[in-house]
Amino acid sequence: MRIRVLGNLAILCATVALSYGMQVTKPHYAELTAPVPIDGAMHDTVRARSFDVRLDKVIFARRLKTDQFGQEKLLTTSGLWAVVTTNLTAVGTSTTVADGTWQGPTGLRYHQTERLGYRQDMPPHGVDPGLDKRGLFVFEVPPDQIRGARLLISARQFGPLDAQARISLDGLTIGADGQPAGILPEFDLDAPPSQGKS
Repeated sequence: MRIRVLGNLAILCATVALSYGMQVTKPHYAELTAPVPIDGAMHDTVRARSFDVRLDKVIFARRLKTDQFGQEKLLTTSGLWAVVTTNLTAVGTSTTVADGTWQGPTGLRYHQTERLGYRQDMPPHGVDPGLDKRGLFVFEVPPDQIRGARLLISARQFGPLDAQARISLDGLTIGADGQPAGILPEFDLDAPPSQGKS
């Protein structure tokens, strides 16, 4: 009787250990349905499933100036404003590019700022085949999340199993202090596109 109880207890322990091992080693559902990354670098055209994207420049500023409903606003942040200028084109048929995420070197992700409200040059970007469109993505990022960062661009914020452009920002000039070179004290989002430098 005692051997039978010990045998059942051993089988139960083995089953629990096996179940736990299977649970911690299997991929999570989010990983199984995650977007398919298409890697690229700054100034290269990255071809996702439904759109092409080229990252032209990134401007860093301490304050961001913009017009909202006819009033000038000056936005500050505890980190830096990163204004990313891209060139977008649809592949095949007209589509929308709606999601941009700044992924820092530690894996932390920063979604596009929502403090700017609706702007025509901000996502969602409607793009057509054969017609290049300038698209802005604006982020608030800590300075320590710039060196080794990547820009993730997708057609939708939640696009399971869809392509995602993953652009390395290694082309940015970073100083010895870890800060990006050429941080502007203020950047006017409504100024002509030639303002600022990459």
